[in-house]
Amino acid sequence: MANWKKILINSTTSLEDSIKVLHDGGCRIALVVNERNKLLGTLTDGDIRRAVINQLDMKSHVTLIMNNDPITATNGTTNKEILSLMSEKSLIHMPIIDKDGILCGLETLQHLTDNPIYDNPVFLMAGGFGTRLHPLTKDTPKPLLKVGEKPILEMIIEQFISHGFYNFYISTHFKSEQIRDYFKDGKLYNIDVKYVHEEVPLGTAGSLGLLPDNLPDLPIIVMNADILTKINFGNLLNFHQEHDSEATMCVREYDFQVPYGVIETDHYRIKKIDEKPVHNFFVNAGIYVLNKSLVNKVDGKSHLDMTNFLEKELNDGGVNAFPVHEYWLDIGQIEEYEKANREFSIVFD
Repeated sequence: MANWKKILINSTTSLEDSIKVLHDGGCRIALVVNERNKLLGTLTDGDIRRAVINQLDMKSHVTLIMNNDPITATNGTTNKEILSLMSEKSLIHMPIIDKDGILCGLETLQHLTDNPIYDNPVFLMAGGFGTRLHPLTKDTPKPLLKVGEKPILEMIIEQFISHGFYNFYISTHFKSEQIRDYFKDGKLYNIDVKYVHEEVPLGTAGSLGLLPDNLPDLPIIVMNADILTKINFGNLLNFHQEHDSEATMCVREYDFQVPYGVIETDHYRIKKIDEKPVHNFFVNAGIYVLNKSLVNKVDGKSHLDMTNFLEKELNDGGVNAFPVHEYWLDIGQIEEYEKANREFSIVFD
């Protein structure tokens, strides 16, 4: 049974604080209880993502979005019965309560079954020059720069392995031999690693066309090899499939504050003064899930950026956004690299 006492929150907990509980608890769910530990509702990372998409105030109480009628099992229900109910209702968590509704525990699908293994390919784009990280990348490709004791790319691969992925492709260009020499065929990690090489830089989507034709007919996770994140990649894949996506783009919230008072006018008359307003945007997080049929459209012969590639697919309505509220850091500049080295021991402990 999961360590459920770490994921308890009350009805006045803010969405902002509940995100921390979801992250730290490791169960992808928080349990809302009263002072007697009576179960009032549940909150999942999916609920948080919907709140982010709908731009709800993160200071709001969890009662605004929680499931206040969760499916539960009573104390004493067998694991077989719980697993059957989870399967019937398509659940991955099951709160356990007594006859008075007092919370006794939490069962998870992961605990009751073997850890999932995904055959889906993972394509890591590691061919960039890392120019903004000079002089660190003068003789070392950016994916092999160390954060703590390990290269960035090794940390990324280990995150995927921890979620059940084993089938990796790495796109290389700059200092490609160093990357190949480090990871070889992946046997040291009990995974399979293959490489595609860009003779000339092909952009963030162009190298998809270099992937072999015999890939399994499964969605492919594509990720820049300079991103550290705590995303649950199995969760991302489930989201992609549940929303019938052709493509899923991970997105991050980004706040931009205008450093001046913004004036709204009607001809010469001032109607409104907004002092240093903050605008909220979703920005590309550099992680994608693509159906194989979409990957097959890339010929691998010309430069193609992922944003331009996906923009052509928007009219078909099959491109969805997966909001990332987990830890995420793009190591594009010296400042981010230094930040990664300050934070890694806390975040990836």
